[in-house]
Amino acid sequence: MIQKTALVTGGSSGIGAATARQLKAQGFIVYAVARHVEQMASMEAAGIHILPLDITDELSLQSCVETILAQQGRIDILVNNAGYGSYGAVEDVSIEEARRQFEVNLFGLARLTQLILPKMRESRFGRIVNVSSIGGKIYTPFGAWYHATKHALEGWSDCLRIETKPFGIDVIVVEPGGIRTSWSRIAVDHLRKTSATGPYAAAVTRAADGMTRVYASRQLSDPSVVATTILKAIGATKPKTRYHVGYMARTALTMRWLLSDRMFDRLITSRL
Repeated sequence: MIQKTALVTGGSSGIGAATARQLKAQGFIVYAVARHVEQMASMEAAGIHILPLDITDELSLQSCVETILAQQGRIDILVNNAGYGSYGAVEDVSIEEARRQFEVNLFGLARLTQLILPKMRESRFGRIVNVSSIGGKIYTPFGAWYHATKHALEGWSDCLRIETKPFGIDVIVVEPGGIRTSWSRIAVDHLRKTSATGPYAAAVTRAADGMTRVYASRQLSDPSVVATTILKAIGATKPKTRYHVGYMARTALTMRWLLSDRMFDRLITSRL
């Protein structure tokens, strides 16, 4: 059997690094890409190929894909994991930062997928795993731009799934809940920097403190649980279209389904 090649974005830490390591352990040829490759020496030592990638730069995207295809001739698995959370009151977040949030969380992902699809179609096989979030189904205070990208990714993935199915390509959405990564620190830092003063200051302080408490909790899931789910989806003969995994994922999605908009509003703002 031909050894399959996998590409994992956001591979320097967290979910991306855990996924790359599990893929390697399962016998895949693995490329882990990120902006900060200096953090990935241990992964390279484990036999994972390391490449630099700025998901927002066209030349970087092209170079990454061309390098892998030149070395392996194929990309069978794409795990679109790169992303971050830009939090702040809508009134305070600059449109430049809002655009960057979309460039990283949606448009860069979309462009990378475009570059890889022709080879997948030619091979008549592919697994595209888009790491979304339960934030693609729910919403939280001061996360408008982040949630907008994840809600958009959910719809984009649905359309892509229908388009590519005739070519043997499966598009899978993974929706993590609370995972022990640097995501929360970045989101809280953005929130405080953007809206810690001004008319939203009091609510922002409470929201940031609450997020900090939640993400300091021992109940958060390890990134490996998401990686295991991704491996399960990739290996399935008929993968599900969506998998939710991690701390509070099932509970949060169930509550969103059961409650009206106003009731959910009250639930998520009850401590603000």
